[in-house]
Amino acid sequence: MTASPLDQSGLATRPARAARVAQTVALTIGAVSVAALATAWYFQLFLDFHPCPLCLEQRYAYYASVPLAALIAIAARREAPVSLLLAGLAVLALLALGNAGLAAYHAGVEWKFWAGPSDCSGPVLDLSRAGSLLDQLDKVTVVRCDEAQWRMFGLSFAGYNVLLSLAIAALAGWGIGRIRR
Repeated sequence: MTASPLDQSGLATRPARAARVAQTVALTIGAVSVAALATAWYFQLFLDFHPCPLCLEQRYAYYASVPLAALIAIAARREAPVSLLLAGLAVLALLALGNAGLAAYHAGVEWKFWAGPSDCSGPVLDLSRAGSLLDQLDKVTVVRCDEAQWRMFGLSFAGYNVLLSLAIAALAGWGIGRIRR
């Protein structure tokens, strides 16, 4: 006789429940990450807010989270081992916590709590193009890491990224805790 996915009370067994939780959490994190990236690109492309180097670095966690969350959701759908799902959610949580730390550092730089990186300057010039160097320098927009381009309710983009990243980490942690029960 094969094992049924339902126990005697009619409730799903632990692996099935773990798969549902992991899939839901991963899809939510993936969707939030896509929304965060879409918002960043919207502000950059349509509202003409140019990101500084720290802003661009904060996108890396979201770029990594989208495909990882999709892989976790697919693995959960295919009833992958619970340990694999837990490891995937843990990686998502670590990405989010690392990003929260980077965003908090950036927010501190904006508030002048500490100095920012020395490379927060404009884009790299392509000196091989035709035209003079002075013409190219006139067109450069320097985006400084220590000046917030936008604030709402006292928080800059970096400040909101801290909150969003912590929320993602909390969601991944909640999923891990729920699966381990």
